[in-house]
Amino acid sequence: MSKKVAVIMGSDSDFPVVKKAVEELKAYGVPFECHVMSAHRTPELASKFAASAKDNGFGVIICAAGMAAHLAGVVAGHTTLPVIGIPCKGANFDGMDALLATVQMPSGIPVATVAVDGAKNAAILAIQMLALSDDTLAEKLLKAKQDMIDGVIAKDKKLQEAVNAL
Repeated sequence: MSKKVAVIMGSDSDFPVVKKAVEELKAYGVPFECHVMSAHRTPELASKFAASAKDNGFGVIICAAGMAAHLAGVVAGHTTLPVIGIPCKGANFDGMDALLATVQMPSGIPVATVAVDGAKNAAILAIQMLALSDDTLAEKLLKAKQDMIDGVIAKDKKLQEAVNAL
């Protein structure tokens, strides 16, 4: 049985973004829990969750937040588990504020950061981390890569047919 992935969002308004990570984890059959915890409104709750995550069977933590986006850093500061940050677009700076807040961590507190609203890649990165010790997940990842290759080859074939028909 693979370790669980924690998917934490700073606000329930982040769920439309986070949903893509949840769908990807489900597609791979990875167990997960999804929670709302705020680095600012519930800092003690977020800190306690992070500090006990490893003992509670988690292997990776994904944190999604917008604006100041301190959630991933706060969580990373309280755990030795890998933390993946998803900066979420906000109303004012198109996600640049969240991106910079997520990626600019001090030495010793790493946060792997995906693209703004890049929840699907956050899930895939978490799955890749878990696949280091889970051969079943590793095989699923290989199949997904091959499916992508096959899809691009099929699209190129159609393109060549369209070009030749001109």
